[in-house]
Amino acid sequence: DHRDLHSFPTRRSSDLRQASEAFRRERYEEARRTVRPLAEQAPSASSVRELHGLTLYRLGRWAPAARELEAYRAQTGSVEQNPALADCYRALGRYAEAEALWDELRAARPGAEVMAEGRIVAAGALADQGRLDEAIRLLEQGNRATRTLRLRHLRMTYALADLYERAGDLPRARELFARVASADPGFFDVEARVGALG
Repeated sequence: DHRDLHSFPTRRSSDLRQASEAFRRERYEEARRTVRPLAEQAPSASSVRELHGLTLYRLGRWAPAARELEAYRAQTGSVEQNPALADCYRALGRYAEAEALWDELRAARPGAEVMAEGRIVAAGALADQGRLDEAIRLLEQGNRATRTLRLRHLRMTYALADLYERAGDLPRARELFARVASADPGFFDVEARVGALG
């Protein structure tokens, strides 16, 4: 959404489109080089802060990504990027902040895709702290059986399988990885994960 750029010169709008396209094509370093000057020139443009934050996040630059995504959240009041922001805090070991963002997301009840991403990050943060049982419970709650496995279901099932493997329940992990592999054999490294578990 570039509506907050209506006062931008045409060149800046063009640069933002170029950065968005680079991001979409997963050329994150190119996107960062293009969007960073825009973020410096127009700190109040929330779409710029969002794209800059997400680009830094994709590059694994957790602290600056968190700053940009916090600015976006403050400017818009939106929880749409809470999962990415929480994942930054998780990577930085700031688990209380990651948990607070999950609580905020749960209360806001955004769309299913955002909720699924938030749940995966929250479960990952619990697991990082050795709270595997809680992490598994959190993902199980959001991963109800469904005939049509959408991307969010595949992502949650894969994350859940990984948690079961970490917890030592290899039969359950194998079952869940196999479910993902049967729906989408090219999903991440799922075929290798199934093979490794026999």
